[in-house]
Amino acid sequence: MMQKLLAEFVGTFVLVFGGCGSAVFAAGIEGVGIGYMGVALAFGLTVLTMAYAVGGISGGHFNPAVSLGLAMAGRFGFGDLAKYWGAQVAGGIVAGLALYLILSGMDGFEGVGGFASNGYGAASPHGYGLMSVLLIEIILTAIFLIVILGSTAPSAPVGFAPIAIGLSLTLIHLVSIPVSNTSVNPARSTGVALFADGPAIAQLWAFWVAPLIGAALGALIWKALSPSEQDPA
Repeated sequence: MMQKLLAEFVGTFVLVFGGCGSAVFAAGIEGVGIGYMGVALAFGLTVLTMAYAVGGISGGHFNPAVSLGLAMAGRFGFGDLAKYWGAQVAGGIVAGLALYLILSGMDGFEGVGGFASNGYGAASPHGYGLMSVLLIEIILTAIFLIVILGSTAPSAPVGFAPIAIGLSLTLIHLVSIPVSNTSVNPARSTGVALFADGPAIAQLWAFWVAPLIGAALGALIWKALSPSEQDPA
């Protein structure tokens, strides 16, 4: 179990450090910044690469919502859920701290600003309200779980799941960065919210509630689509 938890810690660290780091350091540079497309690819690539690197150890969840959805679909034990959540959140927080320490070393540093955090209302990249943010986070997390469950099902081609999962996370970011700055992952949201300026901490609840609801919904939809899939004993 310790190896599994360490793999989840490392995978979540890389996801937050790579995905949020791309937004913090590289997205907004005038003329050469990577923009929304680059950030979306960064998140997708972190999941794809880490799923291949350590997914064989822990299952490659890197996300409390994914762990919940897998448990509800019968792919993961509820008894290990709290342990996985702890490792994932810890990985996200350490990544957020590392990003903060790097950014604070910039010449003329005056604060981290939004720090790639998620938000609604004035904290949304384009001013989307709470209901819009909750809805898009629920829908996209449900889609993410359907892709994960489908691409890792026994009937799916072997070895391609990380590609499908990484590409789906890229698509999710392309849709929702303008709305919520894209969470679909409470550990990712927590890791940067702790260090961000503004209302990120006060709004963090939404980026736990919506992804967890979406994950549960995605698991239920998958079970309806694949009734022959048996729960583990």
